[in-house]
Amino acid sequence: MIPRYSRPEMVAVWSPETKFKIWYEIEAHACEAMANLGVIPRENADAVWKAKDVEFDVARIDEIEAVTKHDVIAFLTHLAEHVGSEEARFVHQGMTSSDVLDTCLNVQLVRAADILIKDMDGLLAALKKRALEHKNTVRVGRSHGIHAEPTTMGLTFARFYAEMDRNMDRLKAARAEIATGAISGAVGTFANIDPAVEEHVCAELGLSPEPISTQVIPRDRHAMFFAVLGVIASSIENVAIEIRHMQRTEVLEGAEFFSMGQKGSSAMPHKKNPVLTENLTGLARLVRMSVIPAMENVALWHERDISHSSVERAIGPDSCVTLDFALARLTGVIDKMLIFPDNMLDNMNKFPGLVMSQRVLLALTQAGVSREDAYSMVQRNALKVWEERLDFRTLLLADKDVVAALGEDGVNAKFDMEYHTKHVDTIFKRVFGA
Repeated sequence: MIPRYSRPEMVAVWSPETKFKIWYEIEAHACEAMANLGVIPRENADAVWKAKDVEFDVARIDEIEAVTKHDVIAFLTHLAEHVGSEEARFVHQGMTSSDVLDTCLNVQLVRAADILIKDMDGLLAALKKRALEHKNTVRVGRSHGIHAEPTTMGLTFARFYAEMDRNMDRLKAARAEIATGAISGAVGTFANIDPAVEEHVCAELGLSPEPISTQVIPRDRHAMFFAVLGVIASSIENVAIEIRHMQRTEVLEGAEFFSMGQKGSSAMPHKKNPVLTENLTGLARLVRMSVIPAMENVALWHERDISHSSVERAIGPDSCVTLDFALARLTGVIDKMLIFPDNMLDNMNKFPGLVMSQRVLLALTQAGVSREDAYSMVQRNALKVWEERLDFRTLLLADKDVVAALGEDGVNAKFDMEYHTKHVDTIFKRVFGA
């Protein structure tokens, strides 16, 4: 991913230096296990560990690969340059390239997941803080983009919290799904390497042995992982779209923080644009772009082909780096977001009292009016509010049929705003616990 949308910790997970260090650890742990089994001499296994503090030369490995046309062989050749060709002659004994490549990829995905889990913790904390802060800040709820009934800003944040909390569960499950390794040799039969080697390597790297591999770790695991990243990206966009709507000039119920010296437009000095959340909408598309290729990687020929390899070299780092950046950006937006309660009330009152239409409808049916007649009575008054911006309560009080059914006090009683917020505490307990 480009530096503009990258953070150093996640980028480091996917650097060539990190990759080669993991490859080295896989090979060194495998040698250690084989020495324990008496398959190779102990002194050769010990010699491999002489390279544990080596900074592998990426340029040198690339130089060798230009000749060998094989990345793992190029690395093993470079490793032998540090360890000694005689000492390194048992390295990679009974192993195949995918043992190194797949186990390394899963180590990287686990490390990436751990960073993303930390990111999610930060976002959840920000959403919870704003939810509690605006628990009872009333705003109009909208369906189809049209005023519906009152809700609260706190419920909006709580809804996003609950969604991200589900995503946290999904991410942890995806981490567990991907945390396997395979050191099973060509076609996965362990013909030339003892399964105990795989168990040792996986234990040292914090993985579980893949129950059954072919020459590769099954790609349904990776499909699951990238699908979860795609779902999280969609949830990020869900939050971003709501904030973008709130920041529209004619709405202005909330807005991204606008810092000192920030400029909104090269042409119009008055502009304050929701650039961060618009950016998040775009980044979400990039993360989701990896989901279909990951799904298509599941179907490989027989015990192995490499049609998945080029895909994963791109989607592994790009998706993880992008999602890490997006989660951090969204957390910052939520933390600093400006909220405008007075504008929320002004918006609700643009069509005075109209949000109480259902309550009046229900009261009429409870008073003995048929639903069809009650709907007609309410709607004929509601439409005048839409068309003439008249006050809904005043119109109802002037409607003899409505007053006959409910009485003036009955009509007035249906315009209590707290009626719509009486179960906020119950919802918050469901979301955040007692």
